[in-house]
Amino acid sequence: MPYTKPIVLLATAAVAFAVAAILGRKLIPLLHKLKFGQTILDIGPSWHKNKQGTPTMGGILFILGMLFAVLLALVFCGTALQFNLFKESVPTQIRLIAGLILALGCGAIGFVDDYVKIRKKRNLGLTDKQKLFLQLLLSFGYGLLLYIGGEGARTFAVPFLGWVDFGIWVIPLAMLIVVGASNATNLTDGVDGLCGSVSVFAAAAFMAVAGIEGAFYQSLMGAALIGGLMGFLVYNLHPAKVFMGDTGSLFIGGTLCAIAFGTGHPLLLVPFGVVYIMETLSVILQVTYFKLTHGKRLFRMSPIHHHFEMGGWSENRIVLTFCGITLVVSGITIALLLIF
Repeated sequence: MPYTKPIVLLATAAVAFAVAAILGRKLIPLLHKLKFGQTILDIGPSWHKNKQGTPTMGGILFILGMLFAVLLALVFCGTALQFNLFKESVPTQIRLIAGLILALGCGAIGFVDDYVKIRKKRNLGLTDKQKLFLQLLLSFGYGLLLYIGGEGARTFAVPFLGWVDFGIWVIPLAMLIVVGASNATNLTDGVDGLCGSVSVFAAAAFMAVAGIEGAFYQSLMGAALIGGLMGFLVYNLHPAKVFMGDTGSLFIGGTLCAIAFGTGHPLLLVPFGVVYIMETLSVILQVTYFKLTHGKRLFRMSPIHHHFEMGGWSENRIVLTFCGITLVVSGITIALLLIF
C-alpha cells in the first residue's frame, strides 16, 4: 500500500487543524472571560496599542491539536497498519519521544512566562535568567536522551563531512540549538500571523527532508504542527483575535528542533529558519550598534518586522514577504540536498 503513509500524514494534519479550529471557538471567549489579555509594550509601534487586551496563550490551540493528532496517528498506525512505534529501533523511539518531551517542555516554559505576565499585568514574565536556566535544563535533558539513545540517535549530517556521531558532544549541541531556536521563534512573534505562517513553511520543509530520509515519525510531527498552526491562524491572521504567546512560540521552536534532530539534519534549522535568524540578528545588531554609536539606531525598530512596519508595510505584507523568503530559501536548500 504505497499511499498509506501520505494518507496518514494528510489525515493527521486535518485532525490537528480541526481540533485547533474547534477549540478556538471555546478557548478564546474563555481567555477573554479570564482576562488573559496581552499587555503591549510602550516602546512598540504606537498603533499596536489597539491590540491591548487581545487574549494571549492561544498557542494552547495548536499544542493540543498537534498532540491529539500525533497520539491518534500513533494508535492508528500501531493497531490498523504495519508500523508500530514500539517495534521500531531504540534510536527511532528516542528521537520521537524525546522530541515530544522537548516540544511540550518548551511550551510549558512559555506557559509559565505568559502566566506571570498576566498575573502581574506586564509584558515581562520570567526574568531572562530564569527563562534561560529552564531552557538550558530542558535542552540538557534532551541532549542526554539522544546520547543515551546510542549512535543512531546522535548521528547527524554535517556539510562536507557526511554523517557524524557526535557522541557526548550531542548534549552541548542540543543545548545551543534548542535555546537559540526557541528564543528566535519567540522574537518572530510580533506581527499578526507572522510566526505561525512562517513556521508552516519551515515545518513543510522539514517534512520534505523527513520524506527524503525515511523519517516517518518526524513527518508525522511536521504534519500535525502544520495542521495545528493552520487551525490557529484562523484566529491569528490580521486582525488577530488571539495571540500565541510565549506558550506557542517556544513550543514551535522546540518542535522544529525535535523534527530537525529527528531527521538527522539539525543544521537545516539555519536555512529553513532564515526568518527566525533575521529577526534575532536584527536585535543583536540593533543593540550593538546603539551601544557603539551612543544612541544611534541601525533599524527603525527591532526585531526587523517592526522596521518594515515603521516603514509603512502592512502586517499582511510583512507576513507574505517573510513566508516567501522562507519558501525560496527552503526550496533551494532541499534542491541542493537532493543533488548532493
